[in-house]
Amino acid sequence: MSPTSSSNQGQPLSPSAAKPTLELPDDMIQAGWSKCWSKRENRPYYFNRFTNQSLWEMPVLGQHDVISDPLGLNAAPVDPGLDNGQRKRRLSEETAVGGANSFKRPKVEIMPVTPTVPISPSTPGPPGTPLSKIWGSPTDEKQQPPSAAPAPAPYRPTAVYWDLDIPTNAVIKERPPSDALPPHPDVELQRAQLTLKLRKHYLELCQQREGIEPPRDSFNRWLLERKVLDKGKDPFLPSECEPVISPAMFREVMNDIPIRLSRIKYREEARKLLFKYAESAKRMIESRNATPDSRKVVKWNVEDTISWLRKDHSASKEDYMDRLEHLRKQCGPHVAAVAKDSVEGICSKIYHISCDYARRIRDCHSALLKECNISETVEASEIQDRLVYCYPLRLAIPSPPQPRVDLHFENDVACVRFKGEMVKINRNYFSKLELLYRYSCIDDPRFEKFLSRVWCLIKRYQTMFGAGVHEGTGLQGALPVPVFEALHKQFGVSFECFASPLNSYFKQFCSAFPDCDGFFGSRGPFLSFSPVSGSFEANPPFCEELMDAMVSHFEDLLERSSEPLSFIVFVPEWRDPPTPALTRMESSRFKRHQLTVPAFEHEYRSGSQHTCKREEMYYKAVHGTAVLFLQNAAGFAKWEPSAERVQELQGAYRVSGRTLTSPGPAPATGTGDKELETEREQGTSQETPSTGDTTPPSGVTPAPDPASI
Repeated sequence: MSPTSSSNQGQPLSPSAAKPTLELPDDMIQAGWSKCWSKRENRPYYFNRFTNQSLWEMPVLGQHDVISDPLGLNAAPVDPGLDNGQRKRRLSEETAVGGANSFKRPKVEIMPVTPTVPISPSTPGPPGTPLSKIWGSPTDEKQQPPSAAPAPAPYRPTAVYWDLDIPTNAVIKERPPSDALPPHPDVELQRAQLTLKLRKHYLELCQQREGIEPPRDSFNRWLLERKVLDKGKDPFLPSECEPVISPAMFREVMNDIPIRLSRIKYREEARKLLFKYAESAKRMIESRNATPDSRKVVKWNVEDTISWLRKDHSASKEDYMDRLEHLRKQCGPHVAAVAKDSVEGICSKIYHISCDYARRIRDCHSALLKECNISETVEASEIQDRLVYCYPLRLAIPSPPQPRVDLHFENDVACVRFKGEMVKINRNYFSKLELLYRYSCIDDPRFEKFLSRVWCLIKRYQTMFGAGVHEGTGLQGALPVPVFEALHKQFGVSFECFASPLNSYFKQFCSAFPDCDGFFGSRGPFLSFSPVSGSFEANPPFCEELMDAMVSHFEDLLERSSEPLSFIVFVPEWRDPPTPALTRMESSRFKRHQLTVPAFEHEYRSGSQHTCKREEMYYKAVHGTAVLFLQNAAGFAKWEPSAERVQELQGAYRVSGRTLTSPGPAPATGTGDKELETEREQGTSQETPSTGDTTPPSGVTPAPDPASI
């Protein structure tokens, strides 16, 4: 069958559909079916533009879609005695029964992305059309004629925050598979339980030793900071770090001693905070082993402050804040000196408990693999010294059999349950994980391990975020969709340096957890990812140690490569004091341009976007964002941040993400503020200028065969 002519080579594959004829009823046409002609077979066939499904015989209306409704939950009942001879034209006809976690899927052969083969979307639509668009949109249902009976339809998301059709332009040296242990729900459940215990230990230590609550998100930043240095085997808990005492945790706890200083809006709040600080500093210095001089300095300043508070009742909020700043400068060093040993003890104890928990998890995981006769010894694989387009991270150790994991849907929420532990994800994000898994996973063509791996993935990120309300979600914030569209259109960006399968915009990205993320497209942690060429977006978690390590990695990569290499970096504009990462990038010889997006004038997508309501998807940034372009000479020549391109990027920030209503390519109205409305169109092949992304750098050879990795 030849659905495309030779003149269309290099273009997205789509059947050469003839105009719908009268042989098809209106309800079939509205459902996306059309009659086409096969040049190879010299006979007609039927193609569905919504589901990419092809049949030789006329389809039965209401038959479930194997792509977007694999379980047939929305299928119309079919008489078992009825057989109209329907036969699939391209999809696998295998009907073997899968395991307990099986999602029966059409057989899909995952081919490696090779620089010698033109990369094009697999869906029948224009380039840049997200694959999820094959599910259609709510407007499709409105087009049904009143007389036609509404046919059961598969779930169709109303908004899509990703574009998985964009091919990669990131080129790397071929690398061996990872020696990380494959994920398993039993092990992941134990890891989540022990991490929760570790969080409780941290809470109790802060309360008992210092009389404070743990600083917000400090445990999550401790995890990030430790993993920059960690050489241990556990993908989550630190177990082999030097130094033992975390600078990030120590700094954040010390900042909250003797009390946590919050933002002050009103005069009375400032007065109460000043009094509370004075009392806490006096109580701490009297109860600890302080020198006589320290006791004297703190006692005198505290008594002077309290005396001033009792006498002056007409002071303004600014007077109280000035007095508080003065008291902190006078008493702060002495309070920190008496608290130093105690805070170091907190950091050390948390680390050593983490090491013990990581060892227990590893022993449990090893015992499970041994029961399944799976060896942890990784045989050295033959890796050629050649350049290839980047591909998802592979695991060298095979996965053991997976236990039963259940799935059910509650309206627009997918609920995945294992041993009474249920994780939830919005249904459109569940569909996204299906697509990423199909693109990236090579060891599970029948989707028999899909549900267990989804459960492990969501549980891992749930464990990282923490149990508090909105805890940890700020560390996973993502850029608005219009900004990603502008980055791809103007600067050829096709890769995210810091993302996850849950919040990524592209299907190629780096993420924190190679063991459970690789099945969904991750290329592994960015600090161990070494591209030779490509255009990248970097929006790291706001952990100072991680951002500093990121800059060192950028400069090393740009120094070594002569191929076009570009990093567009988004970091908070912290100036008081300035962060080392921002200072280093501003003075880097690879910096080509810099701009600032003011605070409260731009948004981020929530880290909990896969579970939150749609109206909670975006939140205002409370700090300015610095955007820096780091490029080598070839990268600057190819993706120069010219005035026109930068202006397009700034304009994308003025389009509010809250107004995204449809995954389709039709123009959507965005509102930057209440008085200004602008129209934008999501990129199409006609609008996107050629960036030369499909032209391989010199010396690039085909990517390795996934079956051999």
